[in-house]
Amino acid sequence: MLLLGWYYTASMLQSRYAHTSSVLQNGYVLIAGGYDDYWSYDLNNAELYDSVGGSRAPTSNMNNARHSHTASVLTSGNVLVAGGGTGYSGVLNSAELYHPTTGTWTITGNMNNARRCHVASVLTNGNVLVTGGYRPSNSINSAELYDPSTGTWTITANMKNPRYYHTASVLANGKVLVTGGFGTSSSLNTAELYNPSTFAWTITANMTNARHYHTATVLANGKVLVTGGYGTSAALNSAELYDPLTGTWTITSNMNNPRYNHIAFLLTNGKVLVSGGLGLGGGASNSAELYDPLTGTWTVTANMNSARIDYAASVLTNGRVLATGGFSSSGTLNTAEVYYPG
Repeated sequence: MLLLGWYYTASMLQSRYAHTSSVLQNGYVLIAGGYDDYWSYDLNNAELYDSVGGSRAPTSNMNNARHSHTASVLTSGNVLVAGGGTGYSGVLNSAELYHPTTGTWTITGNMNNARRCHVASVLTNGNVLVTGGYRPSNSINSAELYDPSTGTWTITANMKNPRYYHTASVLANGKVLVTGGFGTSSSLNTAELYNPSTFAWTITANMTNARHYHTATVLANGKVLVTGGYGTSAALNSAELYDPLTGTWTITSNMNNPRYNHIAFLLTNGKVLVSGGLGLGGGASNSAELYDPLTGTWTVTANMNSARIDYAASVLTNGRVLATGGFSSSGTLNTAEVYYPG
């Protein structure tokens, strides 16, 4: 048994960032799309990671090259990839499905609105809610629903605020909490709730700090932990908790390191792992830390082997965390590493 820490695993077959990482029902991880070089090469290729053997294998290419898209594992086991960007400013409305049983992609219905840097949430009824995003010159407040049974998208109510680089968390009551993001000209502290039963949005309490490029993690107790992000002028180390029962925010302990464009995942032990991102100096970070909901405190954990931003990560079926690719001072990465909680 390996001790707590990060350990390199098989490198990806392709260097990439702004890609997606999806844990399939068979335990494999689907890596799809992204950029190969800084704002240069969109990717349509995809690959599979075997979390048991630690090996990689190519799978079929997507129909469209894309970056800054979303990938959602449906109840059927298929993966819905939607939207994203092409090149520096292009935006897609196309969507496609990956079928793990055949290793192939098929086209599904187009979204009503092209968007990148949006968020997709799998609802308790199996539908997928897509919110916000960006298209050239403006952020988006529109939202739409994908129905896997028909392969079609329908417009739902607009959010109260246009936003991208925001978060969207499915709560225990089935509602979706959207927080922060970048609005028309600055970071937002606003939050709102989507009710799938009424197809309506309602305002909830504002966060204490405006932020975008942050993370939001639903804890075992049902509360939502928001960490870091970019505020009005700098990276943040602040963290706060949303209580769905009261609709209010409370400050919790600060992280040890300010960061944005990082990742955060709930571990099987109930703690939250935060790693990587950009810090105060603007450089990629390899630092990682753990939040304990029982004490409300942060402790430093082992550093990643590679500093990385715009990377993708997933909690594996064995409870470990796989981090793949990203961007650092050395360029686009193909390396991958696994965090062992100990």
